[in-house]
Amino acid sequence: MSPKMKKAVSVDAYLAELPNEVRATLERIRQAIVSAAPDATETIAYGMPAFDYAGRPLVYYAAFKKHCSFFPASYQVMEAFSEELKRYDVEKGTIRFPIGKPLPATLVKKIVKARIRETKARSKR
Repeated sequence: MSPKMKKAVSVDAYLAELPNEVRATLERIRQAIVSAAPDATETIAYGMPAFDYAGRPLVYYAAFKKHCSFFPASYQVMEAFSEELKRYDVEKGTIRFPIGKPLPATLVKKIVKARIRETKARSKR
């Protein structure tokens, strides 16, 4: 989130470093991901909270100075949800949203479930 933020060793440590409103925003994203992917493994990747599924990256999320971001880790999935994402600042695999206004849980869950389907399909190849 800021240059002074320590490199997190766990998701809880990452979130603990954040101001309350930012942490609350990301906790709502985290809860939606866990709800949609209870078998996913929580981790830190690229210095941000992430979830892996079947040994592959599933999604990431992070806090920045003036916004938060959700990273579906798939251009195909972002394209599939392009209509629903029109009201957000979307660029190159990133969905940005205001602090205090997380993405709707239903949208996060749909994206996560689409990523799970995509991951399963790739694993079968």
